[in-house]
Amino acid sequence: MPCEVTPRFLVLYGSQKGQAQSIAEGIADEAEERGLVADIYCLSEGGKFNLEKESAPVVFVVSTTGDGDPPDTALKFVKNIKKKTLASDHYSHLCYALIALGDTNYENFCNCGKTIDGRLQELGAKHFYATGHADDGVGLELVLDPWLEGLASLNETPESSATDTGSAVTDSVLETQSGAPSAVVEASLTRCLPPLSESVLNVPALPLPYLDVTLQEATIEQETSAPVSKETLHEVPISRAVQLTRDDSDKTALLIELDISAHPMAYQPGDSLDVLCPNRASEVGELLQRLCLQDQRSHRVQLSLRKDTKKKGMLFSLVIHMTGTSCLIYLILFLSFIPLQAFLRSLVECTEDSGERRRLQELCSKQGSVDYNLYVRDPSLGLLDLLRAFPACHPPLSLLIEHLPKLQPRPYSAASSSMRHPGRLQFVFNVIEFPACTWRPTGRQGLCTGWLSDLVNPILLHPRKAQPSSTPALPKVHVSLRENCSFRLPSDLSKPLIMIGPGTGVAPFIGFLQQREKEREENPEAEFGETWLFFGCRHRDRDFLFREELQGFVGKGTLTHLKVCFSRDTQIGTETKTGPRYVQHNLLLHAKDITNLLLMENGYLYVCGDAKNMAKDVNNTLIEMVSAELQLDKLDAMKRLAGLREEKRYLQDIWC
Repeated sequence: MPCEVTPRFLVLYGSQKGQAQSIAEGIADEAEERGLVADIYCLSEGGKFNLEKESAPVVFVVSTTGDGDPPDTALKFVKNIKKKTLASDHYSHLCYALIALGDTNYENFCNCGKTIDGRLQELGAKHFYATGHADDGVGLELVLDPWLEGLASLNETPESSATDTGSAVTDSVLETQSGAPSAVVEASLTRCLPPLSESVLNVPALPLPYLDVTLQEATIEQETSAPVSKETLHEVPISRAVQLTRDDSDKTALLIELDISAHPMAYQPGDSLDVLCPNRASEVGELLQRLCLQDQRSHRVQLSLRKDTKKKGMLFSLVIHMTGTSCLIYLILFLSFIPLQAFLRSLVECTEDSGERRRLQELCSKQGSVDYNLYVRDPSLGLLDLLRAFPACHPPLSLLIEHLPKLQPRPYSAASSSMRHPGRLQFVFNVIEFPACTWRPTGRQGLCTGWLSDLVNPILLHPRKAQPSSTPALPKVHVSLRENCSFRLPSDLSKPLIMIGPGTGVAPFIGFLQQREKEREENPEAEFGETWLFFGCRHRDRDFLFREELQGFVGKGTLTHLKVCFSRDTQIGTETKTGPRYVQHNLLLHAKDITNLLLMENGYLYVCGDAKNMAKDVNNTLIEMVSAELQLDKLDAMKRLAGLREEKRYLQDIWC
């Protein structure tokens, strides 16, 4: 029997960075606007809902993190529903819909959502609406928007549909800019050309405001104390910082060593570190000036829910805090976040100029999705880039707080072993550079990597420069440990290891090899499996990270095979370069050995680095290798690799 939509339904979300939560809250708001009662909970709040007795429809919104893992807030829920003791009709009473968020740049696309969906089906639950899989690699809204529209339409009556349609048509008859564009005029962020400029637009409904904001003078105690994060954060000193690349390298790679001796942070190679960074002081100052709040920069921001809102449990704390001469919004608004189309829709109402209003309407409309991707999403424009482009737009602070996500800690793989460096933890990163564009006249650095680079500059050691004559004070950072229970060395020392990590992707393998070296010293009679490392960089003499240390591992026998390629070198010495260009090409040269180690000797394969290109290319190469060496067709080769994943012997630590 089909499920009937009742006046009440339940929304559950599992979110790592807040996107799934924001979408879930939007679903609940939309439902309540349509006269439904919507209860919304995080999947981690298991004590507040009971699916075993739930009779109302349930909507799940879940993201995926890491190598196809559930977000932290959904781990316990996924573990519970995967229990083998549950009967096949355990959820036969349950009707649900599910939208999964993922990124096709990663191998296990929407894996958490697919896992929950599949398991609920196995336990007898039924769909009342088809599952959606939204791809952040091309834009979540391409799947998310029509999925949400279809979900909302399930509750529409003919009368309400007619009314809503009439209203939408009225609202979408928007003013068009007069005059035909010149033949030499090109479209841009602020300028549109026909046919879009002459189109009737389908503009999304205006998100209802739900916050009231008041500014209060902060007490002395509030002015001298930073907000406390919910995460387990440790303030630790940076004991050492080294530039690993030459100044003429295409990228700047830095190694930072933290002194964690005074903190309970027991880590293993393969774990990651979350680093909490603030927004740039200059950008916060520019934003405060744009909001006409520069004279209230040290005020405390008091937030409360509006009386007419149907939001539930939305309590916030925001402090605009003064530290010396730098005004920082700590841990709250991610100013570099790419504005979503729903945010652009709200900005329309804050824009006085009719031409700017029309362009913002185009960018947030269905018809303008191509322009949105081309001029906002692809160049990674942030809030300030957008406000500079639309000077007549003056949003209130409350609107920014409602739409911008929380500033999240940035994860970095540990590049050390505590067995080699007790009381120390090292990590490596490239300083990210965003090039200049029309509405960003000068390039900018990544938020966290740029901040770290500036922070360690006074103590930075450079291999080709003189050391500082004085000893500056050691800077400190707030960090927390993120354990990775799967990306670890095998407990069986005899198992072969194949590690693939070009660029800074080599970081966790430095920790692996440091640990393996200490294990060899402590267990001289033990049998150790072969270790292979496939590393790649652009130039042998400019960005060969950890060159001396890796060669030392080879010399001591800790690393059996070091295979390196240089993608941009045309010559090595006086000889023309003829070697492989990328790590996947090096893999092919050793296909027989690698296939044998993986499939015949039960070896472990680790991949770390870029998800968009490298990880995909490596996976395709592995399929090609297995197919050729075992005489299998492509599908069977893919199944063999899938088996390795299931056995946790093909592991990835990848990022975009």
